[in-house]
Amino acid sequence: MTEEIIKSALSSVKYPGFSRDIVAFGLIKDIKIYDADVEVTISIQTKDAAVPETIFKECQDALNKIEGIGQTRVNIDVKSPEAQAGGDQSAKKGKTSIPGVKQIIAVASGKGGVGKSTVSTNLAVALAKTGAKVGLCDCDLYGPSTSQMFGTKQQPLANERDEIIPIEAHGIKLMSMSFLLDDNSPVIVRGPLATRYTQQFLRQVEWGELDYLILDLPPGTGDIQLTIVQTVALSGAVIVTTPQEVALIDARKAASMFAKVNVDIIGVVENMAWFECDHGTRYSIFGEGGGVREAERLKVPLLGQIPIDVATRECADNGTPVALLSETDSSVSAAFKETAAKVVARVQR
Repeated sequence: MTEEIIKSALSSVKYPGFSRDIVAFGLIKDIKIYDADVEVTISIQTKDAAVPETIFKECQDALNKIEGIGQTRVNIDVKSPEAQAGGDQSAKKGKTSIPGVKQIIAVASGKGGVGKSTVSTNLAVALAKTGAKVGLCDCDLYGPSTSQMFGTKQQPLANERDEIIPIEAHGIKLMSMSFLLDDNSPVIVRGPLATRYTQQFLRQVEWGELDYLILDLPPGTGDIQLTIVQTVALSGAVIVTTPQEVALIDARKAASMFAKVNVDIIGVVENMAWFECDHGTRYSIFGEGGGVREAERLKVPLLGQIPIDVATRECADNGTPVALLSETDSSVSAAFKETAAKVVARVQR
């Protein structure tokens, strides 16, 4: 009986709600072997009692399948999630494990195509227009879009401490895989390397003093999302959806994921809420009121309803986010200003 055999068996146990196993996430803290008997200690940060119960049962089942194993004992060390921020038990809400950054806000969705990156980009710009110091980290490694949306093709340099110096555009500090590769180069990496890149973007970038760091998450509820919540202490998450039921189904999954890892939901943004023609008539292309109902179901605020219009697309293609426009000239810019104000009120409460 060896540690390799034990870890191989435990690698079949997935962290509840994620595709990655508990060995890959480094949750196995100790393995003791007494001839054929085995004792395993697992450390988990959660307030959800169902998580350690599920892991305990699945670990016992996995170990008992090992040929020739004797008695097995699985110890689950459950820690408070407040310990996530670098072990600082006394850290108050709003403190982060990234030096100099006051608030870290994740922007997430359960599926692609709902305009999450558009919301992340324009939320960052709207916050910066209030005078705040803002950064945006594009965590969508496989479909990065920050370079296009901010209209810059610069490549980042490193400082004397081998930290990446973020690109600056429109007053926002930026980091994205799109600055490291050309437009035709796909990112072909497996989960472990993807999580390593994500950790580097968060930990090894010279973000400096920021009031807000916006994290544009990839769609879904996979490895990168769990890596982020285990790497930094989030102030909360903004859930982006369109009004249609197909999008709402996946938005619920994203909200459920954050609940499992004890991250507050700041609120819901309903993107592409309607299209308004030149005559002032509104057309609910993707349905009506879905984001409103979902916010009520989650018992969180509806942070904003963002209309769909041609100018938003044109601004994104031109590298000048629509939130840069005057609120009197653009209803979308006005909507993002209102959304930013509600986000600020929520994270500073």
